[in-house]
Amino acid sequence: MNLTQSGLLQGVSIRVSKSGSIVTRFLHRLTHRSKAVETILVVTNLTRHTVLTTCAQVADRGDTRRKGLLGHESLCRGDGLWILPCESVHTFGMKFAIDLVYVDRKRRVSKVINNVPPWRISVCLRAHSVLEVAAGTIRETNTEPGDALEFLFLPEVNSAA
Repeated sequence: MNLTQSGLLQGVSIRVSKSGSIVTRFLHRLTHRSKAVETILVVTNLTRHTVLTTCAQVADRGDTRRKGLLGHESLCRGDGLWILPCESVHTFGMKFAIDLVYVDRKRRVSKVINNVPPWRISVCLRAHSVLEVAAGTIRETNTEPGDALEFLFLPEVNSAA
């Protein structure tokens, strides 16, 4: 349900100009936003026939990309976060180490970084996205630059439920 359906903005007229100011675009997004849904995906290394994640989340909006894994106490085996677009990450404020798999637009691995501890920065300018996984995952799956990855999206799960 969006804000208009809930009655919070009934009777409010929103006009969006051709240029669309920041305020009008923001109000438009508020009135047309649906319930929050979490997209879960399985990431497989097709080159090595291994599974990197069985229950990864997608961070493809500004708010989810900024938050990343902050606030998590740990990252279990099989969990992960695919941040896109993304060429760099930091682990400031995190409580655990992670592995980083930088991925290009063709979903090929550009760079891997093992066991990145908290309070670090990592960059790969060739990457289009990055997959953050539990520390040790890269070593266990033998993932290397050049490997082809498959991202299989599972049915969406309502996060409000």
